[in-house]
Amino acid sequence: MPQILPEHPTVAQANTMIYGTACFFVFGAWALAGGPLTGISFIDVILNDSHYKYLIFLGIPLTAYFVIANWVGWQYYRLS
Repeated sequence: MPQILPEHPTVAQANTMIYGTACFFVFGAWALAGGPLTGISFIDVILNDSHYKYLIFLGIPLTAYFVIANWVGWQYYRLS
C-alpha cells in the first residue's frame, strides 16, 4: 500500500498544522462572537445573543474533559 504521509513529520509540517489550526480557531471565534452581521438569519440570531453564543465554546472543552475522564476511569476499572 502506498504511503501518503512520511513516517515522521517534518518541523515545517508540524508548524503548518499548528498555525493553520490556530488561524482557523481565531477566525471561527471572531466570526461567531464578534463578527459583523452576515444576512443569514440563524447566524445573526447567534451573533445578537449575549448569553448562549458562548455555550458552544464552553461546551466543547467540557465535553472533551468528560469523555477523557470517563475513558480513564473505565481503563482503571477494567484493569483493576
